[in-house]
Amino acid sequence: MNGNLWSLDLSNNRLSGTINTTFSIGNSLRVISLHGNKLTGKVPRSLINCKYLTLLDLGNNLLNDTFPNWLGYLSQLKILNLRSNKLHGPIKSSGNTNLFTRLQILDLSSNGFRGNLPECILGNLQTMKEIDESTRFPEYISDVLGSFYDYLTTITTKEQDYHSVRIVTSNMIINLSKNRFEGRIPSIIGDLVGLRTLNLSHNVLEGHIPASFQNLSVLESLDLSSNKTSGAIPQQLASLTFLEVLNLSHNHLVGCIPKGKQFDSFENSSYQGNDGLRGFPLSKLCGGDDQVTTPAELDQEEEEEDSQMISWQGVLVGYGCGLIIGLSVTYIMWSTQYPAWFSRMDLKLEHIITTRMKKHKKR
Repeated sequence: MNGNLWSLDLSNNRLSGTINTTFSIGNSLRVISLHGNKLTGKVPRSLINCKYLTLLDLGNNLLNDTFPNWLGYLSQLKILNLRSNKLHGPIKSSGNTNLFTRLQILDLSSNGFRGNLPECILGNLQTMKEIDESTRFPEYISDVLGSFYDYLTTITTKEQDYHSVRIVTSNMIINLSKNRFEGRIPSIIGDLVGLRTLNLSHNVLEGHIPASFQNLSVLESLDLSSNKTSGAIPQQLASLTFLEVLNLSHNHLVGCIPKGKQFDSFENSSYQGNDGLRGFPLSKLCGGDDQVTTPAELDQEEEEEDSQMISWQGVLVGYGCGLIIGLSVTYIMWSTQYPAWFSRMDLKLEHIITTRMKKHKKR
């Protein structure tokens, strides 16, 4: 291949078969995009010769391989898109802390990766550990490199797919969704303070949501849906004032939803499928929440109060009458000094009461 060629873009064609191109030592390639074809086989090992490579997009193909960890040796690599292929297996640690240090977009979604999330890679993402303050006037990666080529790729952010997007230097995206990753979510993700989008949805992740996520101060989209995470939503996440999209649906979360700031704007869909969650905007409210009572519930409460008042009134009237009669009889007995007469009246009353009780039992 020509050593002066710096961009190879054959995306969205009908290419099939394996990638049989041999990338020679000393080439000047900065961009390789074969996105949206029907390429099969493995990721070509000769890519290791592309030492200036900044963007590698092999997404939406039929590649069948394990994770090419050796791509981490490409020290200039900023965008790695391997989404929607047939890549599989665990992502093994190489023990090298200098891999993928400049990566700012990592998309491995819709593959067959399994095992724990790749802490070996996540801990190496040095570029994502800094916040890019140049958001007022967006700067593009191609501008930084002094060329007129607009680096385009497909990204997923805020639950939307965007195709042929120019890459801004502030785009910090990790998308590991739709795989078979399991185990706990590593707390070291909280060190990636420059992250704008984090999507770990549709895996088999469990355990608690790390409280370290509170450090992701510029995070705009967080999707952990369709996993097995448990416990409470960390109250510290209420401090994420840039968060526009939150999806925690279909997990095993419990407890009260954080209040205030961005959390007051999320809808039921952000939390559905978590039967143990309570608080706004769900119908199950927390103890401190003001309960909204419907008109029907209000009428029912009034009827119950009325019936309780009537029953208590009856008890008080009966008690009062009985007390007066009892005191009157006692007074008559002692004032007239006719205990025999009173004894006969007492026996007669006892007979009447016993007879009526027997009739009531038969009924």
